[in-house]
Amino acid sequence: MLQYYFIITALSVSLLPVTAQAVEPVPLKFENLTSIDGTNQWDWWQARTAYIPVQKPFWVTTMSETGKTGTHNFHDIYQTFSEDGGQSWSQPEIIPTLRRHEQSDGYEVAPGDLWPKWHAESKTVLITGKTFNFKGGTKENFTRERVSYAVMDPQTRKWGPLKFLKTPEKDHAGFPIIAPNAGCNQRVDLPDGDVLLPVRYQRDAKKRNYTSVVMRCGFDGKTLTYKEHGSELNLPKRRGFYEPSLEEFQGKFYLTLRTDRSAFVTSGSDGIHFDPPQEWKFDDGKLLGSHNTQQHWVTVGDGLFLIYTRRGANNDHIIRNRAPLFIGQVDPESLRVIRKTERILLPENHATLGNSGTCRISDNQAWVTCGEGMLAHGKRKRDNNKVLIVKITPE
Repeated sequence: MLQYYFIITALSVSLLPVTAQAVEPVPLKFENLTSIDGTNQWDWWQARTAYIPVQKPFWVTTMSETGKTGTHNFHDIYQTFSEDGGQSWSQPEIIPTLRRHEQSDGYEVAPGDLWPKWHAESKTVLITGKTFNFKGGTKENFTRERVSYAVMDPQTRKWGPLKFLKTPEKDHAGFPIIAPNAGCNQRVDLPDGDVLLPVRYQRDAKKRNYTSVVMRCGFDGKTLTYKEHGSELNLPKRRGFYEPSLEEFQGKFYLTLRTDRSAFVTSGSDGIHFDPPQEWKFDDGKLLGSHNTQQHWVTVGDGLFLIYTRRGANNDHIIRNRAPLFIGQVDPESLRVIRKTERILLPENHATLGNSGTCRISDNQAWVTCGEGMLAHGKRKRDNNKVLIVKITPE
């Protein structure tokens, strides 16, 4: 009987309005900044922006040169700069050190899924991500992925060489760490300069099921060095937990996780150890409906927000329901999205919007950058894509 009592109590609590006591909604204002156009030959994909707060502040957006057909048709990495708050952008230019290149073993390697961010302690821009590896230039091999990174000197705006994070051979559970990567992952930099970098990896080379962790790394402005990691979060079904993104809010750390059928969230006090993940839900108890794509975080105006796509938005014609792009305020205690705060950040326009990135400018300003994914059979299938950028401020 005692066990039955606890179950009923838990169910009863879950039906209560979990935000009733609590979170004051933060009204937001959106401003569409100048978009960046793709070309007849290439789309700009995996586009993300960093703010560089030097004497003459500027913004840099990095983008993957992506073929218009095929899957993971990634090539060189480009960059474009703004010195006027996103009102204009320079002509995209290739980053020579981040080009797709052929190795002596016949594999072509392309850096990708990159996320640039200002590293305050070293006063450099650290970009983190992964590599795509193609045998003979065509056949992708997932087991060769690595955590890749590079560093930009803000004075010269030049990037150093592509480097790789050396990770342990085995995890805490004794499984091998195979193909670790930090692709599309939002990181947190600590005041002492250490980097909390979310990473996913396989435990079996023959099974593409991912375990996600946060690795605490040292960074001296040149080299990223593994120090430790905490909780090893694994879902044994399908591809497991992957593309984790981390945020710090009011002294606590929040981690969102992609899975094939849903999306999950967890929190912890030190940035590397976390509670068991739970599925993302609205505060009325219904599932959020995000699936098989990324979610990321925004903190602005004393609020914690989630950026996501989801089912149920008249969007079944969009692959994996990856548009429109929503923003919703999160209750940091219940880890639920407050439904009444949900707004469309980027409307659906016959393109996917799942691969976004966020950039914190200040306590009261953040940007979201997103390269459109053109649909092969959509109404805009012959259009050039655009990189869309939205500035978010408190209303």
